[in-house]
Amino acid sequence: MESDAYIDDTGLATDSLDDDYDSTWADDGSLPTERFLDRELSWLGFNRRVLELAEDDAIPLLERANFLAIFASNLDEFFMVRVAGLKRRIVTGLAVPTNVGRAPADVLADIRDEAQELQLRHAMAFRDLVKPALDDAGIHIETWADLDEEDRERVDEIFSTQIFPVLMPLAVDPAHPFPYISGLSLNLSIRVRNPKSGKEEFARLKVPTVLPRFVQLPDDERGLLRFIPLEDLISNHLEELFPGMEILAHHEFRVTRNEDFEVDEDETENLIQTLERELLRRRFGPPIRLEITDDMDERTRELLVRELGITEQEVYRLPAPLDLGGLFEVFKIDQPALKFRKHVPTTSANLLPTEPTAEPDIFASIARQDILLHHPYESFATSVQAFLEQAARDPNVLAIKQTLYRTSGDSPIVEALIDAAEAGKAVLALVEIKARFDETANINWARQLERAGVHVVYGIVGLKTHCKLAQVVREEDGVLRHYSHIGTGNYNPKTSRIYEDFGLLTMDDQIGKDLTRLFNQLSGYAIEKKFKRLLVAPLHLRKGLLKRIRTEAENAAAGRPSGIRIKVNSIVDEAIIDALYKASQAGVPIDLWVRGICSVRPGVPGLSETIRVRSILGRYLEHSRVFCFVADGDPQVFLGSADIMHRNLDRRIETLVRLVAPDQFEEIDALFDLAMSPDTSSWWLDESGEWTRHAVTADGVRLHDLQNVVMRQILSRKHGAIR
Repeated sequence: MESDAYIDDTGLATDSLDDDYDSTWADDGSLPTERFLDRELSWLGFNRRVLELAEDDAIPLLERANFLAIFASNLDEFFMVRVAGLKRRIVTGLAVPTNVGRAPADVLADIRDEAQELQLRHAMAFRDLVKPALDDAGIHIETWADLDEEDRERVDEIFSTQIFPVLMPLAVDPAHPFPYISGLSLNLSIRVRNPKSGKEEFARLKVPTVLPRFVQLPDDERGLLRFIPLEDLISNHLEELFPGMEILAHHEFRVTRNEDFEVDEDETENLIQTLERELLRRRFGPPIRLEITDDMDERTRELLVRELGITEQEVYRLPAPLDLGGLFEVFKIDQPALKFRKHVPTTSANLLPTEPTAEPDIFASIARQDILLHHPYESFATSVQAFLEQAARDPNVLAIKQTLYRTSGDSPIVEALIDAAEAGKAVLALVEIKARFDETANINWARQLERAGVHVVYGIVGLKTHCKLAQVVREEDGVLRHYSHIGTGNYNPKTSRIYEDFGLLTMDDQIGKDLTRLFNQLSGYAIEKKFKRLLVAPLHLRKGLLKRIRTEAENAAAGRPSGIRIKVNSIVDEAIIDALYKASQAGVPIDLWVRGICSVRPGVPGLSETIRVRSILGRYLEHSRVFCFVADGDPQVFLGSADIMHRNLDRRIETLVRLVAPDQFEEIDALFDLAMSPDTSSWWLDESGEWTRHAVTADGVRLHDLQNVVMRQILSRKHGAIR
């Protein structure tokens, strides 16, 4: 059939990666209705796993404090986006059943119960586990009651000179309406009484974000590191803010607001200007969560609920201190013995010069072979960053094309693109200015790139460009060569040190042609074609995956070798999950390695008996996406930017690239073997949706840490290459 092939630049008919596929095979009506796990509750299960790391006394102490902060930050974003989205759909009357067929209002009720339990557990983990351990290590987070008279005198001086001038108490009375409470700000509610009139008043005081969350106390002769929460210090100096008034009560509270928004790109003529207006509105989104300390009196609580227009179900009573995201500051303390042993990324063995004294030449290395990079074990700076920096200064490079979804504040990647443009090279940067919570930064990058002469585009209307692509066009002996990079993670040198990701550097001519077509579609008006080495969403990626899953099912049914291994951040898409269920029913062994949300029910008799699901969390955030199919002994292995979610498959530009080198297949397969091994520390998902941690043997011996093992393997590989 004509639809099963396309004509490539050689004029030869070649099979595409995504032949037309009948998706009704996966959902033919035979699968049970209750076959999915709720995505929102599954996400809360992921954050529970983060909390379990904070509770684990085998993990270095400051890392545990860091995991407490990560838990808090994760939960804030969950409320700002996911909970806010559910609430908005209910309020606007657009609510539709969730992925498990439940009403959003019922899911919100479950989220409230689960979130309350998790937040209380989080507070207890700090109070009963991490804080006492910090005390034992000589790092004291004090309260005012812990300070002696000499300490208080010294703290009074700190307050008067460094804190008092920044504070802005706001009265609430007929002349002063209830103030706007910004999202995620920490606040003090204060009730005072005028001793002359006996009249009670209410005031709000925002805890300044420009000051340290934990104020370091002066050194004492014991050499201890001592801190006091900023709000505690302020609370015990309120008489200086309200002189002559009687302080009746003060309590902490914190508001989370809806910070998600949507832009109708079909109705706007200038996307950047419209987005900037929406970013200003984001600050004034409706409140969706009110956190209060558990000692707050009812009168104050009722006032906050009334003035904020929030429901009782959105109020969370928690022990002080609130906002444990502030523990990120504690983690920065320079105590290496209380942190994970430092891993130093190594330069990929395939990027080392052939002669020890020679200068590294990225292009020469890529010309020798495709190079599979594994960050942060292998250095991003000496691979991807060096690739773009060398391209910027190479006189033989004619053009550079790049997608930017998120990057760092002082990005050397952006600097390389600017240098290339200023050197007269043609440079195209596709900047995704709708990347959530990075919109402002990306708008600034876009304008800076434009001023330098870079051609800046914003992708395709209605779609986010999430793929991670870079292409360099270089003239060599009168012939144009394409050097390409396709990755699973952002071009962000900072997160590349803590996010686990894969990337492929290649001079493959077919990938070069595929990327040329794709960049033309992203920057111009080209009609999308099919690709030889790529699967691209939203038109072809889902079909390509479904086709391969069905092929595995057919192979298993015929007694041929079959198997599926998938590593993603999240898997929610019902069509893909149904296809995996059908493949499992056919006998295909399926391994799913999922960091976050998983809507799959593994191990259900008659449905998913051959499916295993594992999750691994640790010092690095497992971020790569990999798809492996046995294909009757002819492995099909892909890596790229797409998770198995509706937004990735239907509303984003995503790219998977097919690997072809046998040694790369072996490396990926060995990684999966390690992740799925019962000797590796991980969480196992059961059919009810419960995650169980497997971290020690029955004899109490710690299981292998996958990330430590991989680091040792890569170091060994590099040393072998040097020898």
